[in-house]
Amino acid sequence: MRTPTDDRAPVPADEAVDLMDPRVLNDPFGTFARIREQAPLVRGRYPWGDPFWMVTRYVDVKAVLSDPDLVNNPRNVPGMDLPHLFAQGLDEADFPQRYARYLLDSVLFQDGQDHARLRKVSGRAFTARRVAQLRPTMAAMVEGLIRALPGRARNGAVDLLEHFAYPISIGTICEIVGVPEAEREQWRVWSSAFYTMDRALLEPAVGGMADRLHTMIEQRRAEPTGDLLTGLVQAEGDDGERLTDVEIVALVLAFITAGNEATAQLIGNGVAALLTHPEQLALLRSERELLPGAVHEIMRWCGPVQITQPRFATRDLRVGGMPVRKGEQVMAVIGAAGYDPAVFPAPERFDITRTPQLRRDTHVGFGFGPHYCLGAALALQEAEVAIDALLHHFPGLALAVAPSDLERQLFPGAWRLSALPLRL
Repeated sequence: MRTPTDDRAPVPADEAVDLMDPRVLNDPFGTFARIREQAPLVRGRYPWGDPFWMVTRYVDVKAVLSDPDLVNNPRNVPGMDLPHLFAQGLDEADFPQRYARYLLDSVLFQDGQDHARLRKVSGRAFTARRVAQLRPTMAAMVEGLIRALPGRARNGAVDLLEHFAYPISIGTICEIVGVPEAEREQWRVWSSAFYTMDRALLEPAVGGMADRLHTMIEQRRAEPTGDLLTGLVQAEGDDGERLTDVEIVALVLAFITAGNEATAQLIGNGVAALLTHPEQLALLRSERELLPGAVHEIMRWCGPVQITQPRFATRDLRVGGMPVRKGEQVMAVIGAAGYDPAVFPAPERFDITRTPQLRRDTHVGFGFGPHYCLGAALALQEAEVAIDALLHHFPGLALAVAPSDLERQLFPGAWRLSALPLRL
């Protein structure tokens, strides 16, 4: 399928790595491996905004993700008026401010008490117990999609992403939020727009979801139900303060966009990895109890998210023994950390038996520290249920194209398939 390459020259020490460079987008693993060998910190950049430090070594990545002196919101750097990289991107695209607030006020960009408050009121929907209760509903949804798959085939092949992975992921998160079933295809289209970097698609997507959520919030106030949206409307902080409507909308947008895209791509990447490693696929078919550990290995080896959002230094500090000045941005490259040979022997090898404790993730594919992914347990369960059903129903499952012909969506910091054509 792919392994990191090492036949290119190292990144010059005085040159920032352009994360939009097609060579980087097509081979992030090889690029990050060379960076990791070169230095603890290497400069990176986008076409917009200031350069930033990239951290690629496992120990340093975990340290960055758990350091309270590195914050997600530049406004929390004392005594400095720093631009926000994401805000700069929205400004560059002339994105309307009335919708930008739902993106910039996301829980992903909060720190300290503000972050803890939002995470506490929303995290109740994603506890291991609540997620386990969803398993029968999830399994029924998967079985329905499995039955429909043969009828989706064109010229003997079916796109597993379009007709299986995405319907599972959007269906599950919409079920949790409380989005009516008849509307979920529209929400899937809206969510996918977040990864196009196309304002013509993103603006109506954010606007459509935000406007619809405001209507649904009013409906939940009038007629409460048992869904996440009702819980957010009724939630009170320790001081009795309720969430604002803008905060609720921003939270739900973060849940749906992250929950849909990342989980669908986790399923797609995982199936592709198994089909291109027949000995691992055969082992999993014969020992289905390895499935939880296999999903963790998928997250390490080909996780859909490669880079976290930037953290801003609130004071002068050191990362990996190198200086980071107050106000500078640091990005944790979680995809590179998963390939650090100091932690994962022979990291290029895809090995579903690598994780000895099936439910313990030694990788950092879901992040680490205070911002550890709220939906990690949900994503793992979705992938387990989906892959288990595919193996059970389709013993002859195979790629419909050569592995080298699988197309990727060239999006910075991500490892995402455009399609996954399979023969059932």
